[in-house]
Amino acid sequence: MQLYVIKSDITRLKVDAIVNAANSSLMGGGGVDGAIHRAAGPELLEECKSIILKIGTCPPGRAVITGGARLPARFVIHTVGPVWQGGYFREHELLADCYRASLELAEEKRLTSIAFPCISTGIYGFPKQEAVKVVSSLIHSWPWKRSSLQEVYFVVFDDENFELYKQAFPEAL
Repeated sequence: MQLYVIKSDITRLKVDAIVNAANSSLMGGGGVDGAIHRAAGPELLEECKSIILKIGTCPPGRAVITGGARLPARFVIHTVGPVWQGGYFREHELLADCYRASLELAEEKRLTSIAFPCISTGIYGFPKQEAVKVVSSLIHSWPWKRSSLQEVYFVVFDDENFELYKQAFPEAL
């Protein structure tokens, strides 16, 4: 398995799945969520609406999968990150659950490549350095030998996250 840390637009990646840092309604919003919905077109929203009709809402730490609609990615894995409340309300655990649930869905579909944005570090206020620690711990403990995944991308938008991810994943290309 190969890790990549890149500064790019996640909506342009041709991978099996991109992960969307979604809100619990899955209806699109700001940041990466809005960018993914805009790039994917109305088909993505319609698929999200049908999921929400079945499950109600998607709580923090959970993930669901849709087709990629107009994106170069085949699938979008939507996960809802925790809103930072000082670290007293299981935010670290919930963030780890986002990444774990996304990886599990990718494994279920036997995907070979996945791209993650930075989850919860924008408007949800999760401290970037803390988030990278959570991600690094989970990724370094994942059972890669049994995994279908061959490529994992961390797609960052800003210089601070780029440096933090490069430090956390020195083995990344």
